[in-house]
Order: sequence, then structure tokens, then C-alpha cells
Amino acid sequence: MADKHYSFFDGVVKNFEKAAPYTGLTPGLLQQIKECNSILALKFPVRLNDDGDVEVIEAYRVQHSNHRMPTKGGIRYSMDVNQDEVMALASLMTYKCAVIGVPFGGAKGGVKIDAKKYTPAQLERITRRYTAELVRKNFIGPGIDVPAPDYGTGPREMAWIMDTYMTLKHGELDGAGCVTGKPVEQNGIVGRADATGRGVFYGLREAMSYEEDMKKYGLTTGTKGKTMVIQGMGNVGSYTGLISIAEGGIKVIGVAEYEGSIHDPNGIDIAALLEFRKITGSIVGFPGTTTLENRTAAMELDCDILVPAALENQINIENAGRIKAKIIAEAANGPVTPEAEEILLKRGCLIIPDMYINAGGVTVSYFEWLKNLSHSTFGHLEKRFTSSRYNNLVDLILQMTGKEMTPAQREFLTSGADELDLVRSGLEESMITAYKGIRDTWQADSNIKDMRTAAFVYAIKKIGADYLSMGIWP
Repeated sequence: MADKHYSFFDGVVKNFEKAAPYTGLTPGLLQQIKECNSILALKFPVRLNDDGDVEVIEAYRVQHSNHRMPTKGGIRYSMDVNQDEVMALASLMTYKCAVIGVPFGGAKGGVKIDAKKYTPAQLERITRRYTAELVRKNFIGPGIDVPAPDYGTGPREMAWIMDTYMTLKHGELDGAGCVTGKPVEQNGIVGRADATGRGVFYGLREAMSYEEDMKKYGLTTGTKGKTMVIQGMGNVGSYTGLISIAEGGIKVIGVAEYEGSIHDPNGIDIAALLEFRKITGSIVGFPGTTTLENRTAAMELDCDILVPAALENQINIENAGRIKAKIIAEAANGPVTPEAEEILLKRGCLIIPDMYINAGGVTVSYFEWLKNLSHSTFGHLEKRFTSSRYNNLVDLILQMTGKEMTPAQREFLTSGADELDLVRSGLEESMITAYKGIRDTWQADSNIKDMRTAAFVYAIKKIGADYLSMGIWP
């Protein structure tokens, strides 16, 4: 049996419509929130070599909602890019921004190429030409639409985008804020690289802190000692594993990647695995692990937490019945199909939805955008003042008590917050606050049966409140 033929965007709409009756908003307003506001479909030529021949590139940029400005969303390079996918991802960005509390509308971009088949110089030409098209159509700018990295892109591509934009918009004071996810030395922000993975960990930790909730799934509170399987060792999956082990005491017992699946019930050292893969090009054969029968088999291992961190539709009607995890944390966008979700919910699985659990990236992108607009590094003005004040306070306490303190203890108590400290603090606060909002929404209405629906209700109500307070003009 196969999943019903839902396109990716259809799946998002299905979840929206499932939540809509619990929002109390009028049908017309719900229709406006649901639809994509602007769709830019492009085909542009790029001269990739010096022989004069050109290649025609297919690309998209979709702005789903302009209730908050600018719109925000990544750019992916993939042969799977199509208009429906970009529409779906743009709409998820709208709801994600509303859930996590950053003041953006949702957008997304995609370029239909296999990035591995091009040289860096050719990728630069494609990226710069795509950016020029966005500038020409007024689909990019610090107050209009702000891209970021996604599948197949990274800080390098974001630097090319910024440079192209600032060349075409010479003298624009806030031009560096036209894109986020840039290299730190090119107006980026520290903590952006691990932001999505760190957000996944913070979200899991918060979800697992409620005893009454965890009892429903046969789990104790806290992350320490819990078992995890990760599908996808890209940026998000890698950092989720590294941080979950180092800061949460979680044991990663399985990893699934394109080249295969591995299992070790005693726990896999993710840092060592990443080094092994860098050398060999594969996770298969990592010392101490067993190679499983196929590249998705690790997802079917008996574990507490499954983290699908690859692409959409990875858990579907074909394999949902074999998934044994108690919690699924959707680190990727749309990894569980609607039919698969019904099977998993009936079994009693907690699905923490993508629109919440992978929102760490857009949260720290927001911080980067604020940094670019303020033209100042976070913590730069107050770090030394705060440290000096704390040192004076510690000196006074030691003088009054006659106690001694080690240099390490003094450093811990007196160091002022730098940019990384503030970024991580802001991300942690955002993930905790958003989870509480979703959980309160879920608990307030007994008709809401799952966390995804609760998250949609929470997001739609926020967006609806914007429209109701602003009005619609002209």
C-alpha cells in the first residue's frame, strides 16, 4: 500500500485544515493565511564555461505570507526542487516563525541543480545570477525577503548572495542584512552553524521535562540515558547528535545515511563517526557498529527518540508500522507523511513537529539579522563592564566571609556574556517559551489530539491576530 497522492504542499494544507476549526477565525481570514502570497518561477541562462555555451537554470522563490516583514526562508539546491515543494516549505516557515516568536513572514527558495556536479566557480555564477534575478524582481532585501542556507547550500553561498546584493544595491546601509547564515567573518553570527541541531536538543529537553507527559509514553523525565537514532548526518543531524550526547547524556545507538545504516547498542561516538566518514566517505564500517540491511533500517530500531534529519516523506505508510520510537523529533521539514502520522499516533507515539523542533535555525538567523541592522556585535558594549562589576562583587563577598575561591570558580562567576553566550541563551529561551505555548494550547482543548495540530493552532491564532489588529489595506 502506498500513501495517498498528497503533494508536499497538500500535506501542509491538510494539517492546516485539521487545525483551523480550533482557531475561532473566520473562513475568509483562514483562506488568506493558508494561501501563498507571491510565487516567482524563474528560468535564467548562466554561462558556466568560457566556450560561450549556456545552461538554463530552473529556480523559484515563494513568499507565503507578508503579515510580518521581511519574509524569511532558506534556499536549497537540489534536483528535487519544484514549485510545490518550495510553496510547502515557505508555508511551513510562516508557521514556524509564528510558533517560535520571530517577526518574519515565511518564504523559501530553490534552485533545481545537483550542486555536486558543478565546480565552485560554476556554483558561484549560478548563485550570483539567481541573486541578481531576485534583486530585479524585488524578492530580496533586509526589509523585503531574507534568504538563508538550506539543503545543498551554506555560508559560502550566502556570502556570494550578500556580495551580489550589495554590489547591485551599492551604499545600502543595512545591505548585509539581506541574507543570514553568512560566514562569521562576513557579517555572520557565532552559533549559527549549530543552531538548528541545538534547537532540536533544547526542544527535546523541554518536552521531556514534564513528568505527566512522559508517563503517557512510558518514559521518565530528562534526557540522560535515553536512546536516540538519527537519520541524516548533515548539519542538523550531526549537531543534534553531538549536543545531545555532550549536554544531554543521550546515547545514539543508530545512524542512517544515504550510504547505509549502522547500529551499536552501546552508543556511537558521533564526533568520531564524522571524522571516519570524512576519511572514508561513508558511515558504513565504523568500528564497533553493525551494518544493517538497508539505508533506512536504523529508523526501525527500538529506541526512545528518532530524529529524522534528512528530507521530507522519509516516514511513510510503508515503514510507519515498523517504527518503534516513542518520540519522533522532526528535525527535517515534513519527514512524516499524513498517513504515517495517523499510524504513529494510534500507536501512541509523540511526534514533535518540524515547525517547532527545527526552528533553531530561523531563531538564530533572526539574531544575525538584528546584529546586521544594529551594526554591532552582541555583548561587545557591556561584556567588560559586567565582568568588572561581578569581580568587585566577588571581592566584597570573599572579604566579608574570609573564604577562598579557585581561579576557575572566579572565572565562572565573573565572566561577562559574549556573543555566543547571548545567542545560545536567546535560542534556549525561544525554544522553551514556544514549547510552553504549544503545550498550553494542546491542554486547553481536549479535541486537539496531537502536538502538530496544537502547534498549527498556536501559530494560526498568532497570524490571525496580526491581520485582525492591522486590518487589510487597501
